[in-house]
Amino acid sequence: MAVAVYSGSFNPFTIGHLDILLRGLALFDRVIIVAGVNTAKAATGNSAEILQCKPVAELVAKNRVEVIEWSGLTVEAARAHDAAFLLRGARSATDFDYERNMADINRILAPDIDTVILPARPELAMISSSMVRELKAFGADTSHFTP
Repeated sequence: MAVAVYSGSFNPFTIGHLDILLRGLALFDRVIIVAGVNTAKAATGNSAEILQCKPVAELVAKNRVEVIEWSGLTVEAARAHDAAFLLRGARSATDFDYERNMADINRILAPDIDTVILPARPELAMISSSMVRELKAFGADTSHFTP
C-alpha cells in the first residue's frame, strides 16, 4: 500500500490544499494529512478544522485519508505512519525551489522517504492561506477559497 504524508500548517485549509490532496489520492492508496506546528508562523492549522471540510471527512470515512497533528519533523511523522512518500504542492517557481530544497534535506534525513511535488492548477495558484487569512481579517467573504 502506497502511503503519503501531506504536511502543512493549513491555516486555513484551502481549495488549493484540497486539490493537491485529491490529486495525491490518484497516486497513493492513502494520504495522511499532518497539521503541523510551523515554528516560522505565529498560528498553525489544526486537525479539527480540516476534519470539518466535508470532502476530507468523506475520505476519512472511506479510510483513504487520516488527519493528525504533529509537532516534529515531517519525515518522523512519515516513519511513524509507515509512509514512504511526502506529498507537497507548489504554486510558483519560488515555491518549487523551496520545496525542492526541503525534499533534498528530507532525503538526507530519511533516504527511504521520497517527495512528490505537484504543481498547483493555474486557476488555484494565487490562493494561499495567508491571503485567505488577510481577506478574512478585513471582513471579506473567503468562502470561495475554502472548501
